[in-house]
Amino acid sequence: MTDMAYQPSMLDLADEPTLGRLAGRVRRHELTRGAWVDHLPGWVVGSDAVLRTLLRDVEWRAERREMYDREVDVPRLLRWYAGHERLPHELLTQARQQLTDHYADELGEPFVTAGMCLYRDGRDSVAWHGDTKGRSARHDTMVAIVSFGSPRPLLLRPRDGGLRDGGLRDGGLRDGGLRDGGPSLRFPLGHGDLVVMGGSCQRTWEHAIPKTSRPVGPRISVQFRPAGVA
Repeated sequence: MTDMAYQPSMLDLADEPTLGRLAGRVRRHELTRGAWVDHLPGWVVGSDAVLRTLLRDVEWRAERREMYDREVDVPRLLRWYAGHERLPHELLTQARQQLTDHYADELGEPFVTAGMCLYRDGRDSVAWHGDTKGRSARHDTMVAIVSFGSPRPLLLRPRDGGLRDGGLRDGGLRDGGLRDGGPSLRFPLGHGDLVVMGGSCQRTWEHAIPKTSRPVGPRISVQFRPAGVA
């Protein structure tokens, strides 16, 4: 995996990767119907060092899935870590614990699993979906995503297909990095950025990473979830 073209960020050069503080820095954006998104750009300082390790050491897997009565390649590489498995970089273990501590009062349980997606270039993507396999189909929960590598836009839209009043209850949302892209909300994720989707977000909203014709390097998304959420 190390032969993929990647342009490191000149703003993310550090000898050792570290985590920033969450309290007082992460910004919450209230959506609709009980959904919300927390966003913190650059939570991981020195994230390119983590990216290099993940590209080199993770046993990435290509998968195929049934779609429209035929089997197709999943347009990204995958790796899922159960709670008992050792994560491929110590910073990810620290990140999971810090997220568990920060959201303890709201979530009431720890983040346990770590799903990983490798978007090799602009042709890799993920279609509109919500993480509704398991408990999140019926109950509010959280999915925390840390991104490494070239930024790719994460899009969100209500499941009813429309953004009434912009779909937002936080009037400052557009000033905070999220912007209204027409039928969806969009914000770029890469270089150690954190986003947490909470409340009813997985049931009442959908998210996607679209394909792009622009030349982009690899991006790795690490998704921390509580047990029983997928």
